Amino acid sequence: MTRNGALKLPGIRDAAVALPPMLAGRSVVLVGLMGAGKTSIGRRLAARLGLPFRDADAEIELAAGCTIPEIFERYGEREFRAGERRVIARLLAGEPLVLATGGGAFMDPATRAAIRRDAVSIWLRCDLPTLLRRVAGRTHRPLLNDADPEEVLARLMAQRHAVYAEADVIVECDDEPPDTTTARVLEALLAWRQPRRLTVALPSVTYDVAVGAGLLARAGALLAPVLPQKRAFVVTDETVAALHLPALLASLEQTGFTATALVVPPGERSKRLDQFEHLTDRLLAEGVERRSAVLALGGGVVGDLAGFVAAATLRGLPFVQVPTTLLAQVDSSVGGKTGINTRHGKNLLGAFHQPHMVIADTATLATLPVRELRAGYAEIAKAGLIGDAAFFAWCEAHAAALLGSDAAVLAEGVLRAAAFKAQVVGDDEREERPSGGRALLNLGHTFGHALEAELGFGTILHGEAVAAGIGLAFRLSARLGLCDAAEAERVVAHFEAAGLPAELSHLNRRLSAERLVAHMRRDKKTRDGRLTLILVRGIGDAFTQDDVPAGEVAKLLRAEGCEA
Repeated sequence: MTRNGALKLPGIRDAAVALPPMLAGRSVVLVGLMGAGKTSIGRRLAARLGLPFRDADAEIELAAGCTIPEIFERYGEREFRAGERRVIARLLAGEPLVLATGGGAFMDPATRAAIRRDAVSIWLRCDLPTLLRRVAGRTHRPLLNDADPEEVLARLMAQRHAVYAEADVIVECDDEPPDTTTARVLEALLAWRQPRRLTVALPSVTYDVAVGAGLLARAGALLAPVLPQKRAFVVTDETVAALHLPALLASLEQTGFTATALVVPPGERSKRLDQFEHLTDRLLAEGVERRSAVLALGGGVVGDLAGFVAAATLRGLPFVQVPTTLLAQVDSSVGGKTGINTRHGKNLLGAFHQPHMVIADTATLATLPVRELRAGYAEIAKAGLIGDAAFFAWCEAHAAALLGSDAAVLAEGVLRAAAFKAQVVGDDEREERPSGGRALLNLGHTFGHALEAELGFGTILHGEAVAAGIGLAFRLSARLGLCDAAEAERVVAHFEAAGLPAELSHLNRRLSAERLVAHMRRDKKTRDGRLTLILVRGIGDAFTQDDVPAGEVAKLLRAEGCEA
């Protein structure tokens, strides 16, 4: 032990390595087939981590007062597994330790849940020839006593590998000295990063949003505990499919999912009835069942479309959001709103359909054009502008780093914005409070949707339209005497500094105030033909204003450069 509390770890460049804070208080559990070396590696790993070591099989024999072969012979495998479950739960409930488990222990759902809650699991994955060499001639393995070892191991690999793949860390183990394998296991353990999670708690359902880099490769392991069936239909678009679909499909396959990809054209043109019909027809033709899941891999368009498909098919299929744009990660993937566009406006057909989980892999954001990243940032800043002035101040301080793809700042921004939305949605799941609650999330959206409809969906990005809309909402509030004009200019200046079109003049298009107001009258929040807008008393203090005079809106638009 070094003076700073780090552990001296032989075999890894002879360097002092401090344990990551996320490992504090957690046990380490080794899983894998017989012959994987769980006991020999576990003892060495425990010594290097300064933790006690326990072997689950030895603890079971101690508790039962007889050997494992005797337990199998007297009571059968069923009773052995029940005792194994109790022993592992007892061990994990105590102080942190390194635990080697029997080959079948991780197959038990209750045991997996206990390990997932209290420990970091490591799968020691070996190929069949290596395992055969290691178990040859051993008579204390009940499953090998009356059958050909190669056949038994091949069968167990087919049965168990998809479940072992749910482990937090996977290490390939060759026929090498145990110290060499231990060093690689330790290196992988120290590199492990648990996804950051927030819980969306609603009256109808509770689900997690997982945020972190590299989560596509872990998607199968994350989803296996929360989906009712290992059958999935992945809806994505052509652009995202080329970038991220192989990683997601490989992860699903590794954990035993049967996955089918359904690919649509990119952009807003896919968010229409014809694509909705195409996807629902494909699902039914493929024999989708009510326990089969729909996974949305992509941005907000894919999430809205796939979610509506999941909501409508068989009156509701399990649904997962795997957002790959910043806008979708912080906004559209959380809250359960789904929908498609019509010639009458945006998102006028849809349903509330909550996901079973949201997996936000921040590494996918590295593939985004700068314009897309900026558009997503508008929704992050919006969270602070609605109800958290301190968070907006954080945005002002960190926007440059976030838009420069600083990994830590990006993850923090995604998590904080998603957490804000989760809190709002939790208080008003189905937007039933017209004067507050979830409706406040529409700050800037009525103006923004009008701009999208006028300019053409896809011509202006949704986040860009929202940024312009927020600027208009603040300036209208100032014109109506609701907030200080300096607050409005501060917001507009911040969006401009972030490269967003906070003023209509930045759109480089001739716009009609009359036509924009007409689009706004068709907004879903309109009541009896009267404009309802989200306005502000200042930064962090948004509210719903009914019956906003259309004439005042038109005056503002003309002042911003629109034609009459």
